[in-house]
Amino acid sequence: MELLLPHLGLIVWTLLAFLIVLLILKKFAWKPIIKGLTDRETNIADSIALAEKVKGEMAQLKNDNEALLIKAREERALLLKEAKETKDKIVNDAKEEAKTQATKIINEAQAVINQQKMAAVNELKNQVGKLVIEVSEKILRRELSDKAAQEKYIAQVAEEVKLN
Repeated sequence: MELLLPHLGLIVWTLLAFLIVLLILKKFAWKPIIKGLTDRETNIADSIALAEKVKGEMAQLKNDNEALLIKAREERALLLKEAKETKDKIVNDAKEEAKTQATKIINEAQAVINQQKMAAVNELKNQVGKLVIEVSEKILRRELSDKAAQEKYIAQVAEEVKLN
């Protein structure tokens, strides 16, 4: 039973040793331990604050990137629209130019055709006039007294003209 119940001297000496250790720890170790714990707590709090700040900055960067992407998409759409409009304008201008050139060529061709037609008509008139003169000259040179012989001669001259 002596093991279960300590003696009064043992309790006093144990209490005295505890108090001495407590005073030594309080004087020399307690402040550095508290300071280390405080520093660690401050360091952890600073790290958490820094992590929150970085998290906020990352969210802001993400929002900025999304805004930039949206803006880039809008600019791309605008550029594509402008390019399409430019292409359509160039195509339409080319079509109009081609129509204008075709109309000009057709008009020039019609003018040339009309000139050639008029030249051919004039030449035909001149030839008909010459033929009439020749026939008249031949008829007048030959004096025919009877009308039947004169008609026969006119038919003969007309036949000769058809052959030429």
